[in-house]
Amino acid sequence: MKYILILLMSMSFLLGAVDINNANKQELATLKGIGVKKAEAILEYRKNHCFKTIEELIDVKGIGPKFIEKHKDELKVGDCKK
Repeated sequence: MKYILILLMSMSFLLGAVDINNANKQELATLKGIGVKKAEAILEYRKNHCFKTIEELIDVKGIGPKFIEKHKDELKVGDCKK
């Protein structure tokens, strides 16, 4: 069952970009270079800030400009639910 869930999440990643304002930890972790720790860091940052641009990910510890440039087509900024 766990593997089916991972497969489905990976397929959803292929179908659309990951919304950094609304994705959960597992969805964020589907991005190459984002493990559980960085996904948690994004969620922690998001508690106090809404992302207005993808480039604001640089404010999250452990995420740099190379990651953003490499993955900009796989990311999107949806409506902030605060």
